[in-house]
Amino acid sequence: MKSSTNDQVEGKFHKVKGKIKEIAGKVSENPGLEAEGKDEKRAGKVQEKIGQVKKVMGK
Repeated sequence: MKSSTNDQVEGKFHKVKGKIKEIAGKVSENPGLEAEGKDEKRAGKVQEKIGQVKKVMGK
């Protein structure tokens, strides 16, 4: 199982990566890439929250 810090770092990474894809999709008028970026950004937020919960729970 991943540590809370790793989850938080990976979550932030995926949020940034998703935001970049989202912007690239808007600029290139590629709705598929934009949607992929939004999905990755949401997944990053979830992973970051999981890391925060693990930290509070002491895992």
